[in-house]
Amino acid sequence: MEQRLQKLIATAGIASRRHAEELITAGRVSVNGKVVTELGTKADPAKDHIKVNGKLINPQLRTLEKVYVLLNKPKGYLSSVSDPEGRPLVTELLPTSLGRVHPVGRLDFNTEGLLLLTNDGEFTNFVTAARNQVDKVYEVKVKGVPPEAALQRLRRGVTLDDGTRTAPAKIELLHDTSMNAWLEVLLHQGRNQQVRRMFDLIGHSVVKLRRVRIAFLTDEHLKPGHWRLLTAVEVKRLMKPRAKKKASLTKAQGAHGAHGARGAHGHGR
Repeated sequence: MEQRLQKLIATAGIASRRHAEELITAGRVSVNGKVVTELGTKADPAKDHIKVNGKLINPQLRTLEKVYVLLNKPKGYLSSVSDPEGRPLVTELLPTSLGRVHPVGRLDFNTEGLLLLTNDGEFTNFVTAARNQVDKVYEVKVKGVPPEAALQRLRRGVTLDDGTRTAPAKIELLHDTSMNAWLEVLLHQGRNQQVRRMFDLIGHSVVKLRRVRIAFLTDEHLKPGHWRLLTAVEVKRLMKPRAKKKASLTKAQGAHGAHGARGAHGHGR
């Protein structure tokens, strides 16, 4: 059956659908030996030979077993599958027996906390798309104590240094001292270093940043560098479209899907 190339590439676990579109327009995808750059082009993996970066993806489409991992990312690891500078990668914290997986969104090098990894491009596309309202909650330690007026600016949305506008955010002050403040921030977006850039904009730079929840997943018992497989129920729940509603920052609804069946735990370095 013919399907759009970006969907097939995502299904093969090569990339999210959005990244697959970039691969196509960059001329890195071919069908039956002919380079394809037009979005919307369709192919049938049962009869067409589809290559990405010169590698045939038909075998992945036939045999791919979907894998969904929740990792507690330590500081000092890059949320990527490769790095020309040779920095440690989050994929190195997982056993090779899981096969090739990619991060669902990103946590920057010095940010810690929960990160999903998978070989399912459709799952990645759903979780990272802001329109699907998948909560990402962060605990943020900043220099000084931001005044309420500054926090209100961030809650409403601000224009970042590159001209992009952030969507409204939920922000709560957890506690503060004379030197620092701890806050909880809920976002649906995932722009590059968004939390750090938001607080830089109001003059209170981030000292420490940790993602503590993705949707209903919290797993506070998952140690840094350790991971577990998501259950089928958790995957289905994450992929379920949700109506827009007020979300609680402090507790996820039905938190601790972690207490269901678990996969093996890996050990960080």
